[in-house]
Amino acid sequence: MPRYVRRKIRGRFNHKCFKPCGVRANELDEIILTASEMEAMRLIDIENLYQEAAAEKMEVSRATFGRILSNARVKITDALLNGKAINIE
Repeated sequence: MPRYVRRKIRGRFNHKCFKPCGVRANELDEIILTASEMEAMRLIDIENLYQEAAAEKMEVSRATFGRILSNARVKITDALLNGKAINIE
């Protein structure tokens, strides 16, 4: 069982769900994206930080940050390529 770790999340995420157009949400498979994964993507892709600086902001190790970011990108790519809804915790 994974231990609970509180990470620094500074971003505000105004939307909780994204889905393909023209398909009802209840007909789609969904991907759950955690707040940590969203924050990692925001720091790297929006704020253009290096992984080490982004990891410091989230108060995690650089290796942990890399795993969080990698998981987020795999999930988003899966959703985009396979037409799945993305729900944000």
